[in-house]
Amino acid sequence: MRASESSRTAIGAAAYRAAHQSVDGGAIFLDPYARRILGEVACAEADLKAQDPSTRSFRLFMAARSRYAEDCLALSFAKGVRQAVILGAGLDTFALRNPHAGLKVFEVDHPATQSWKQMRLDETGLTQSLPTFVPVDFEHEDLKARLIDSGLEPKTPSFFIWLGVVPYLREASVFAVLRFVVGLPSASIVFDYSEPLENYSPERRARAAETGARTAAAGEPWLTHFDPEDLANRLLSLGFTSLEDIGPTEMAKRFFGLPRDAPDRGAGPHVIFAGK
Repeated sequence: MRASESSRTAIGAAAYRAAHQSVDGGAIFLDPYARRILGEVACAEADLKAQDPSTRSFRLFMAARSRYAEDCLALSFAKGVRQAVILGAGLDTFALRNPHAGLKVFEVDHPATQSWKQMRLDETGLTQSLPTFVPVDFEHEDLKARLIDSGLEPKTPSFFIWLGVVPYLREASVFAVLRFVVGLPSASIVFDYSEPLENYSPERRARAAETGARTAAAGEPWLTHFDPEDLANRLLSLGFTSLEDIGPTEMAKRFFGLPRDAPDRGAGPHVIFAGK
């Protein structure tokens, strides 16, 4: 992203979440603040875009990845997690909806995007239950130092949610974050990633390439992809001991009503839980 601008992909993700509330009735992921924080004009644009049937599958994926992440957080809270860190938070509203008494929430994002979000919160009066804001440029700043300086307790069990960021970072930056998380006691993380284009069928590969071209034109090119098997092996070698990788087929079965015996849908976006 451009240093002085809020992330366009963060705006796009917020638009999909907002449209899911109106077009799909929040069937997969209910977020009563998604439309309010985005604003009327942007919501109208999101609803108009949602009329295109070709946008449905990605909109539902965006809803499902948030649902999965917060479901995992709820299970981790029941096991003792008391700190949640939302990495690349954008217009995420979990802190406003936080149902877990005693859970401290940190939001980490690029300074420009975070400033924009804080402005939106002020403009809309959504100033209750605010998180601890931690501005960080993942490519150039030390995430661990910034979080600890902002009050994260390294020895307290923590849960990290990292959605919509990994493809836009260099691989070294991705693994720097993962090494930090696995180095904390009782820490776990949910993040999403995309498979390499060569894993896709020819038809879906062309659509994925078009999406990548659009994000690149907006100043946010895709830099990193992972093969699921290779990524799992690398996470285990880092020290994570518990993994669950939800690919397109399993996600459709779990959240979209696809029959359990349906055939594999092939490559696509994934959401993965990694814990210890």
